[in-house]
Amino acid sequence: MGFLVFKFFSFYVPMCEQSEHMLDKKIKDKIIKKFQTHKDDTGSSEVQIAILTEEIKELIKHLKTHKHDFSSRRGLLKKVAERRKLLKYLERENPKNYETLTKKLKIKKITREEPAPRKHSILKEEEDKVETEKKK
Repeated sequence: MGFLVFKFFSFYVPMCEQSEHMLDKKIKDKIIKKFQTHKDDTGSSEVQIAILTEEIKELIKHLKTHKHDFSSRRGLLKKVAERRKLLKYLERENPKNYETLTKKLKIKKITREEPAPRKHSILKEEEDKVETEKKK
């Protein structure tokens, strides 16, 4: 009795292309020096946001040439979400640093809009108005 052998295709990716998605150590060190809040700072919100911004720029460049690279697209979305969380935190905790950082990095500011009222709440308000008018 013979055996069926399934061969899975493996894709070889050279090391130079793998490291393309990560920031070079020299670039990362420059970013840290530029955005650090004190001498030994490597992990403050400002530094993390700056590093994420640079990684996002690199991923965008990659995705312009490789449109069907969905795993990189997912990674990009994760990085954007993480940066958004850090920006919200920085805006809440230190608005002055938030303003300067968004100007330096040329990032759009987060606008906190009031959520649109829900349909049932609008109807309830109208019903309340009608009831108050009837009482008068």
